[in-house]
Amino acid sequence: MTETVGTIIRDHIMYRKQIFKLAGSDLRRTYRASALGWAWAIIKPLVTIFVYWFAFSIGLRRGGDIAGYPFVLWLICGIVPWFYMSEMLTLGTECILRNRYLVTKMKYPVSTIPTFTSISKFAVHLILVTITLVIFILTGHYPTVYMLQLPFYMLCNFLFFTGWALFAAPIAAISTDFSNLVKSFVTAVFWLSGILWEVDSMHNELAHRLLMLNPVTFLCNGYRNCFIYEIWFFEQPKRLLYFGIALVLIYVLGFWSYRRTRSEMADIL
Repeated sequence: MTETVGTIIRDHIMYRKQIFKLAGSDLRRTYRASALGWAWAIIKPLVTIFVYWFAFSIGLRRGGDIAGYPFVLWLICGIVPWFYMSEMLTLGTECILRNRYLVTKMKYPVSTIPTFTSISKFAVHLILVTITLVIFILTGHYPTVYMLQLPFYMLCNFLFFTGWALFAAPIAAISTDFSNLVKSFVTAVFWLSGILWEVDSMHNELAHRLLMLNPVTFLCNGYRNCFIYEIWFFEQPKRLLYFGIALVLIYVLGFWSYRRTRSEMADIL
C-alpha cells in the first residue's frame, strides 16, 4: 500500500502540467459539440433549479422561507455543490473508460486521470459558486464573515470526490456493471441527502444521525452554513469528524482499488 501511495504521488508531481492541460481539454471536449458551447454549463443547472423551485414553491406550496431566506436561495446554495458531486459520481466513475486511449495507446499514469477529470468538473463548479454569490448580492443578501470558510468546504468537496473517482474509476474500467450500479444509486443519494429538505428538521433521531454520516449531507449543509445558517465548521465537531473519517476511508479504498487493477487494466481496455 505504501508503495502504491508513493507511486501515485510521484505520478502527480511528474505529470502536473499534463494534468492541467488534459483538464482543459476535457472541459473543451464536453461543450464543443454544441452550438451554445460553454453556455450549457450554466443553462442546465439553472433549468434544474427552476424545476425544483417551481415544484416545491408553486406546485406543492412547501417552499416557504428558511432561516429568513427565500426558499429559492436556500435551494441554490445547497444544490450547486450537488451538480459537481453528481458529475463525479457518474462521469468520474467512467473517467478511465472515457479516456482509455491514454491507457492503451500511450504510456500515461492512470492514477492522474481521475484528478484531471475532477479539475475539469470543478472549474464549472467555481463558475456556479460565483454566480450564486452574485445572486445573493443582487437580492440584498451580502457576504458575511462566515463566507471565509467557503473555500474550506469547496476543498473538502474536491478532495472527497477526487478520491471517489480514484476508487470507482479503476473498478468501472474492469467491470461496466459497477458503473451501472453507481448510476442507479445517484438519484437515491440525491433525495436522501437533504439537498431539497432540511435534515436538521427531522424528528427521527436515528435517521438524522445516519444522514449525518453521509458526506454529501455534510458538504451541502456546509455550503449552506456559509450562505444561510452562519455556522462555523468547528462548531459542529462531530460532523467534521465523521467527514474526516469518510475522507480517509475513500482514499484508502482508492489506493487499494488502483493497486488491485492497474496490472490488468490495459489488457481489459
